[in-house]
Amino acid sequence: MTAKVIDGRAAADLILADCAQQVAARPDKIPGLAVIVVGEDPASAVYVRNKVRACEKVGLHSRKYEMSADTDEETLLAKIAEMNADPSINGILVQLPLPKHIDGEKALTAILPEKDVDGFHPVNMGRLASGLPALRPCTPHGCMHLLTKTAGVDPVGKRAVIIGRSNIVGKPMALMLINAGATVTVCNSKTPELSAIAREADILVAAVGRAEMVGADMIKPGAVVIDVGINRQDKGLVGDVDYAAAAEIAGAITPVPGGVGPMTIAMLVSNTLQSAYR
Repeated sequence: MTAKVIDGRAAADLILADCAQQVAARPDKIPGLAVIVVGEDPASAVYVRNKVRACEKVGLHSRKYEMSADTDEETLLAKIAEMNADPSINGILVQLPLPKHIDGEKALTAILPEKDVDGFHPVNMGRLASGLPALRPCTPHGCMHLLTKTAGVDPVGKRAVIIGRSNIVGKPMALMLINAGATVTVCNSKTPELSAIAREADILVAAVGRAEMVGADMIKPGAVVIDVGINRQDKGLVGDVDYAAAAEIAGAITPVPGGVGPMTIAMLVSNTLQSAYR
């Protein structure tokens, strides 16, 4: 068996094209996104550059605020408050990670829930847990789009296993799959009998942050594998899944790069439009 490749780049391009049409149809209301960066993390710089480019591609108004690594918490919170009060800004994104002297939770919860286009505010997470409309965390939202729209998989009645329990991916991914009707198990790298549990999955989501940790022995034949991992190695970017081995067993799989990554940015833009137009 050779797995179907779930093309995240193509799916993201379709979403961005739809967003561009929506923006063009509303010249009276151009959505605005503010990106706040504290420090000079190299990976963050790449992500921010890609986000700004995506905004420009669809016609959004974007502002980037770069602050030095020694910026104090009060200064950051004041900038967030300024963006909260700015009617031309519909979405606020504080790029993670933040320097250790800044309380990340305090910064994220300072963003108004209706401008929280990352979907991390407790109000948005609580609404997601309750099955109510909310701005959804971008990466798991992108995963769900790839699963249901691109791959055409109906989660109802499916057994889903998520490896990774982070607030950014694992937990909201579990909630989205539960809301979609799947039976969900959330594991982590210390879960006993992890391989056996993973092999039961019709839908396997790897979001643990360990390069090629998920091998062929952890995949049920014909399963859909969503690889959220991005790990930099000498040979280039690799995911949390051993792609070559998994592709021989899975029914469908996301590549790294070119899978979930582009979808995260596309969903950020989509969330910004949702915030502006609702």
